[in-house]
Amino acid sequence: MKALVDLPSIPDLRRVAQSLAMLDAILCPEWEYRYYSFNRAWGPGEEMASMRNGSGDDWFLLLDHAGAAVKGFAHELADGPTLSQNIQSQVPADFSSFLNEPAFSMQHATFCYWCKAGESSWTKVDGGPADDGADEMLALLVSGPAHYKEWAEDYFEVPVALEMVTALFAHQPLTDSMILALNPEADIDSTYGQAEEIGYPHDVPLRGST
Repeated sequence: MKALVDLPSIPDLRRVAQSLAMLDAILCPEWEYRYYSFNRAWGPGEEMASMRNGSGDDWFLLLDHAGAAVKGFAHELADGPTLSQNIQSQVPADFSSFLNEPAFSMQHATFCYWCKAGESSWTKVDGGPADDGADEMLALLVSGPAHYKEWAEDYFEVPVALEMVTALFAHQPLTDSMILALNPEADIDSTYGQAEEIGYPHDVPLRGST
């Protein structure tokens, strides 16, 4: 089944996911209150991005040698185990790390998309509810800096500089001034540590590194 959400290419999706995680890390130092995260060293040759809204909805994206796959769960829209079973049967076996990752709670799903490495078209797994939450939950992966600014100002209840959001979406190397323009109270060293975990570009060596 052709994807209904217009997800970008795998490299572009990776960059956006890293940008969202970096922006959240700057605006919200407390990890448990962030929506977006990215771990560039999830496993050997694996990167993982996620979204959690704190109310039972989430998605998990795995990037590895096979390509990329994302599974989401909108808890109020769940309608049974059919989709979870179909994910296991419809997603290619090359995506075994994704299919068998306990942290992703694969038994709870309302939508799932996958794309093979080197390809540009995403496939949606059949069998989920008609209203599966994907449009809303994946929106910031496809809608650009202005929409992130609008969302972040509502969620974090702080002003957010569009110029800085645009710079991070463009993967401009992180600087002290960019961090402080987004969050004047940010811990600079800790933020660069977060950038390392995310894999977001920066030119500042971490303390203790050589």
